[in-house]
Order: sequence, then structure tokens, then C-alpha cells
Amino acid sequence: MAAAKPYRPALLAGLLAATALSLAACKNGRPEVPPERGDVAVATVDGRTVWASDVRREAVAQGLIGEGEPLATTSDLFRRALDEVVDQKLLAAEALQRKLDKDPVAQRRLAAARERVLGDMLVESVVADGVNENAIRGLYQEQLKLAKRSEEIRARQIVVRTEGDAEAVKKLIASGASFEALAMEKSTDAATRFNGGDMGYFTADVMPAAYGQALKSARRGQLVGPVAVDGGYALIKVEDRRLEAPLTFDAARPQIVRFLTYDQIRDLLEKLRGRSKITRLVKADLSEPASLPADAQKSAPIPVTPK
Repeated sequence: MAAAKPYRPALLAGLLAATALSLAACKNGRPEVPPERGDVAVATVDGRTVWASDVRREAVAQGLIGEGEPLATTSDLFRRALDEVVDQKLLAAEALQRKLDKDPVAQRRLAAARERVLGDMLVESVVADGVNENAIRGLYQEQLKLAKRSEEIRARQIVVRTEGDAEAVKKLIASGASFEALAMEKSTDAATRFNGGDMGYFTADVMPAAYGQALKSARRGQLVGPVAVDGGYALIKVEDRRLEAPLTFDAARPQIVRFLTYDQIRDLLEKLRGRSKITRLVKADLSEPASLPADAQKSAPIPVTPK
């Protein structure tokens, strides 16, 4: 599970908030220190430092990289994101110069941006505590126990036009002829004839009904047919039967992380709503069904069997 993209506040509000905090720090005489361990300064704008973490955050907000992905300071992508951050700081400084932050509408937008940033920080903190390696592996093992694994069959086939042709080929096989060689020589199925009739591994539910019925009780090594199929008659040789392999931990991990993340956020919001008094002053219009973005809906349990 890619992680959900963080919400990006309104541009002007976010810029004003960031610049106001920066200026406040300077006015209080506190020297600038790296905001994160190992952070490096990558530029200055009128004396104000731009940190590598600022640029990474901008790249994530724009969807240029995923949360937690590295971004080399020497890359062209970093340079582009840095230009964006510099432009934002220039715009925010000019907005302050024009006293746009004093406007009541701007103040409300700044307050809303601050609330959203604080909310994001709370969510990140809760998710960081709850979505850890033990929780991820625990859910994976739980889903492994619950998962129903279908049986896979590996088979080869020779498809010919008539039942008589199929019986003739069957006699050749009984006399010791190679199934693979006969498939290449006589089969009319273009998808499998050139690899000796090999159909690979499959589950019965993805095959035409005739195959599923014919192979239902066939044993490993057994020759089945002739079976009436699309395009003629098939002789089918069962090579192997096995339970399908579960989805590996690495393949299931992104889905599990997403599921646990939404679960943590849902539980947090349920607790906060439960202890708060919320009064709606407007009635919802029930003439149209409400809809949520797909990634805002609660995820289903994680499947660990491949589909």
C-alpha cells in the first residue's frame, strides 16, 4: 500500500502561514536551526533559509514523489521543486508587504490552514504509532489464516478438429509418442502448440466449463479426453496440481498499510466525535446520495490470495 496523498492547503493561506511563522522566529531573535535531523540548507530568500525538507515536502504535495521517497538535492526534480518553494516564499513575502494577511477573509483562511496542518500532524502521529511493522505483519498472518486458496492445475493440450483425429493422436501417445512433439505437429491451438501444448498453471474457474469438468478429478500424469472444446476436440495431459501460492508479504504490504492507515484515522475520528458535542445547523439534502472519494472509504480486508 502507496500511502494516501497529503492534503495541500490553499496556496496563499499556506504561504502566508509559513512566512508569518518564519518572520516571527526572526523577530524573537531565535537563530534558524535545521527543522529535521540531518537537514541541509539549500537556498536563502532575502535572508530566510530554504531547507531540503521544505523542498521534499513541496515535491510530495505536488505528487512528484511519494511520502518517504528520497529526493537527491542534485536531481533535476529537486531543482524544479526548489524553484516552486522559492516562488512561494517570494509571493508570501509580497502578500505580507501588501498587508493581505490583515484582511478578515485572509485571517479566516490562515486559521483554516493552521487547523488543517495541525490535524494532519495529529493523524501522522497516530498513524506512525499504529501502523508499525508488527501490526503490518500481524494483519498479514491473520489474513493468511482466513484466506481460501484455490487449487491450481498445470496441463498441456492438443486441440484437433474432429473427435476421430483426437482418437488417432491418443493412440500415438499410448504407443509412446511424445505429447509435446505431437502438440507442436498436430495441435490447431496457436496459443499453446509452439510450446508443446503447455497451458501453464490455472484455476478451474478461469477456464471454459468443459475444461473444468474434465479436469475436476483428473490425477497428476493422467491423459484426459477427447473433450469437446471451442475449435474442436482436446486431449489434455495433467502435469501438476497444487494449492495456489498466497500473495507474498512484500506484494500485500502496500494494501495492508493503506488498510491500517484508514482504520487508525476512522477510529481516531470516532473517538473525537464521541466525546464532542456537534450540532448541525443545516439539514442535508437527501435528494442526491452523498458520495465519498474512493480513497476516503473504508478499505475491505486485505486479500492474500492472488486474483
